[in-house]
Amino acid sequence: MLTINGDMGEGGGQILRTALTLSLCLGRAFRIVHIRKRRKKPGLRPQHLAAVEAAAAISRADVHGAGRGAQEIVFSPNKLTPGDYRFDIGTAGSTSLVLQTLLPALLTAPAPSRVTLLGGTHNPLAPTFEFLDYVYLPLLRRMGARVTARLDRAGFYPLGGGSMTVEIEPVAQLQPLTLLERGKIQSLTAHALLAHLPEHIAQRELQVLQTELQLDRSKLHTHLLDNAQGQGNALLLVIESEHCNEVISGFGRRGLRAEKVAQQVVDDARRYLDASVPVGQHLADQLILLLVLAGGGSYRTLEPDSHTRTNIDAIRVFTEAEIRCDQEDSKRWRVAVH
Repeated sequence: MLTINGDMGEGGGQILRTALTLSLCLGRAFRIVHIRKRRKKPGLRPQHLAAVEAAAAISRADVHGAGRGAQEIVFSPNKLTPGDYRFDIGTAGSTSLVLQTLLPALLTAPAPSRVTLLGGTHNPLAPTFEFLDYVYLPLLRRMGARVTARLDRAGFYPLGGGSMTVEIEPVAQLQPLTLLERGKIQSLTAHALLAHLPEHIAQRELQVLQTELQLDRSKLHTHLLDNAQGQGNALLLVIESEHCNEVISGFGRRGLRAEKVAQQVVDDARRYLDASVPVGQHLADQLILLLVLAGGGSYRTLEPDSHTRTNIDAIRVFTEAEIRCDQEDSKRWRVAVH
């Protein structure tokens, strides 16, 4: 049985999620120790436990040691079982991260699946629903996947209560992807999401993006999410390019001025645009796992962060795939999987 050190690299929950995904896809049992050991609250938090329980449900796995705060578990998958599933994180923990744990495996299942996930859909520490819908899933479709997602209700920290539904059609094999050029920028569109907060917050955020990025007023949109539970604010910049999309997010919180939320989005957008790469920093580590499962591919991105490098280390425990990260110039890196 494989043993994984959950304290490797940056030591976060992505090590566990990557291990679960590869375990499901490859049918290999594993033991993971020191889960999130260096975090303020180490061990399994609700969203990590939800990922373990969801992975166990779709594979009829034998799991030992799983529980809140657990720092060691054993996970042994059995038969992958497609179906109609509903998973409730119970907090504002990320529905997107749980979905990304399950999705590669369900794409290889013998029949279609529907997955409904309840929890946080707009979490500052995870991909937003819009990132999934505009960035992640379109690339998966280019690799042969047939997946659609619907946001039923937005869920913000700390109450959560959001919901998304994902329809998954299986494929025989994901196809390799090469994404080396972004191509021409086709549009920049700003979206300010508000749940039970004054509308002037959105207006101030959008004004900063309009001024700093020279956006036409027709590209500024305010969305009032009246069916959300509790208050919340997310600012999203959707960058549509010839060969790919990117979504850059900022989140409002008590004590943080709307202008500062917007300026952070502007700064992140300029860094991405100035580098002329197709793959943004947050997509980079997620894409590596898909390329490994597809048998190869490559892309250009910003300098890989500790999250990406840790994910590579976790993948190497399970597979013999060759993963290279080569710097091409001061802003651009090329990641290749063989």
